[in-house]
Amino acid sequence: MTTVAILGFGLSGRYLQAPFFLANPNFRLKTIVSNNQNPQDIYLGVQKATSLDEVLADPEIDLVSVASPNETHFEYTQRCLKAGKHVLVEKPFTATSAEAETLVALAKSLGKHLFVFQNRRWDSDFLTVQKVISEGLIGDVLSYEAHFNRYKPVLNPKKWKEVIAPGNGILYDLGSHILDQTLLLFGKPKSVWGETWTQREHSEVDDAFDVKLDYGKIKVNLKSSILVREDTPRYIIQGTKGSFVKYGIDVQEDHLKAGIMPGMPGFGIEPEANWATINTDIGGLHVRGRVEPLPGNWAPLFQNIHDVIHNGATPAIALEDIVEQIRIMELVKQG
Repeated sequence: MTTVAILGFGLSGRYLQAPFFLANPNFRLKTIVSNNQNPQDIYLGVQKATSLDEVLADPEIDLVSVASPNETHFEYTQRCLKAGKHVLVEKPFTATSAEAETLVALAKSLGKHLFVFQNRRWDSDFLTVQKVISEGLIGDVLSYEAHFNRYKPVLNPKKWKEVIAPGNGILYDLGSHILDQTLLLFGKPKSVWGETWTQREHSEVDDAFDVKLDYGKIKVNLKSSILVREDTPRYIIQGTKGSFVKYGIDVQEDHLKAGIMPGMPGFGIEPEANWATINTDIGGLHVRGRVEPLPGNWAPLFQNIHDVIHNGATPAIALEDIVEQIRIMELVKQG
């Protein structure tokens, strides 16, 4: 049994993590740090704390999830590791690759496990993309394009997200997800080009980006904007045998916000309107049709955390990938 504390009761702590810790019998979610709402109002039996110090002083806590504002990730993770806790860190892991390398080295020296909450490796659409590519259904990949757009013209009410601070802006917020997916698929790129810019009136942080990664034969383009009202394809993949195009996004976040919990009927299953289109050759036949996405399920990330801590399993998310992700975002931000 792994006893857990979550630092923060915002989107990640409340909706994206707590339900999965509670659904997995290998975890005991004991404490959530919140300065506002009492977590007990939503999750019975979970205690409220108001500071990191309370968590670090509790000898029962094995794993601390750092789901606090981005600029606190390095400091809080460092403190948790030095207090003898395993740590799960919300993305972005850190603001710089130097900070990331420091934390990785510290965890190793202390014999503690360090995890990063890159949950979108287990999104329905990305799981489907992985299978299409690994099965060679469109041949060898030539170009890979991923978009992560939103339409939020009004500044975020969470003021910490709208100020110039380490790790803030859409590249670190959303880009960390599609960069992580790309590194999982193709590894370290040969070269990187990218730019970020600001579109919303009165915004201080970047809210759009365009990143190009060169893998030689494979060309990758990752794009995002917070001012896209009409949906664009989420994935466009061209291969030597055909094409794969996917609109819509994994529905787990929406389900969790609506009270549909892991394990409930229909959880993580995208509607038919989100099914992908494939145009390719299979078994000597020309095939053009719809592809039902695999069910999304972030639960394996949590199970892997338990298995790493207690059973010596290999981490599902290599920290080397995370350091490379931060390095790429640094290069893009530097222009």
